[in-house]
Amino acid sequence: MAFENLADKLQSALKKLTGKGKLNEKDVKAAMREVRIALLEADVNFIVVKDLIKKITERAVGTEIMESLTPGQQVIKIVNEELTALMGGTQSKITMSPKSPTVIMLVGLQGSGKTTHAGKLAYYFKKQGKNPLLVACDIYRPAAIKQLQVVGEKAETPVFEYGKNDPVLIAREALKFAKNNNHDIVLIDTAGRLHINEELMEELNSIKNKVHPHEILLVVDSMTGQDAVNVAQSFNEQLGIDGLILTKLDGDTRGGAALSAKAITGKPIKFSGIGEKLEDLEVFHPDRMASRILGMGDVLTIIERAQAKIDTKKAQEMEKKLLTQSFTLDDYLEQLEQVKNMGSLQDILSMIPGMNAKKMSGIQIDEKQIPRTQAIIQSMTPEERSKPSIINASRRKRIAAGSGTRIQDVNQLLKSYEELKKLMKQMTSMTKGMKKGKIKFPFM
Repeated sequence: MAFENLADKLQSALKKLTGKGKLNEKDVKAAMREVRIALLEADVNFIVVKDLIKKITERAVGTEIMESLTPGQQVIKIVNEELTALMGGTQSKITMSPKSPTVIMLVGLQGSGKTTHAGKLAYYFKKQGKNPLLVACDIYRPAAIKQLQVVGEKAETPVFEYGKNDPVLIAREALKFAKNNNHDIVLIDTAGRLHINEELMEELNSIKNKVHPHEILLVVDSMTGQDAVNVAQSFNEQLGIDGLILTKLDGDTRGGAALSAKAITGKPIKFSGIGEKLEDLEVFHPDRMASRILGMGDVLTIIERAQAKIDTKKAQEMEKKLLTQSFTLDDYLEQLEQVKNMGSLQDILSMIPGMNAKKMSGIQIDEKQIPRTQAIIQSMTPEERSKPSIINASRRKRIAAGSGTRIQDVNQLLKSYEELKKLMKQMTSMTKGMKKGKIKFPFM
């Protein structure tokens, strides 16, 4: 989970306030000291932390809070609002040109993930019905053009390359090609350096002045913490950027980059990289991230992932099977596949309200269990999958041998299946009165 340590410490500090019936200024300031330490340890810029704590404290010691029936919860609400504002307040969307094509220029240091995220953006726009074009303007790094072609092939997006010619010429010719071939999005993958230098900035400014991009997105590695913000500040001063893409936000990052970037550069985080796959790119929502950091969950993101990955028709069919008690092990296997497609189970759990790091520490999630479960079910006969009740001791022994697992694993699967049936039946009953057409979630 992103910001796991920060989230745990902030939640611990604020929990002390919710346990009190009344709050005084001393209580608030004591909690804010802990919040300040947690933020600084997360590598958030010192000036940003100082300003944030001042704003929260000024609001939290007001008469309205002190006389509230739930002062602790009111303080958490203030912290949530200020964290959201710190990261930009609202989602910052890509500026789309009224006249096609929209040109997006990706910049950053070498190794930041520009090429990979160019492919992710192409995949993202294709899902929106756009016709993107990738442009290979990195002529220096060995195999950079080939890498972009491989990424483009995976994203089913063509790549415009012009060999080792001048990058400015390549960008200009790519724009002509895009206009002639009805590409409405042009994604320019530029060269990077190991550090910011005059040569790099001259080239990037030359490309910018020639093709006039509608968006310049800086790709930075969130694992580098405050260094990422320093890089963003330099690029913004010398080139002028429109937003950031934070990569590796799925790792155990300290959080400084996400929390400091907007305040220091004035530029919003527009996307976050949350994995290695092409689909592992999410629009950055400041309010949702603040909510997750404070342990309040991120249900909207879970819903969006479900809508993108789960077949609504199949979900409705599954509901009918549950109501008629005809839910089989084949259906169970299908549900596991759909949950797996939504991403890391640990990540999904972290988005559930109240599931902080401490609570999740007692939940053992073995991502390798899904392939084992698949092997066990696929080692059963069609009759056994449709009627699990017939699986006796000898059948369990045969299934275990056929799937390369233990009899205990088979027993655990059958137990989980029965528990899932009960749980899903309860969930189905609870959601009967919900609005028609709402997606029902698969559970493990």
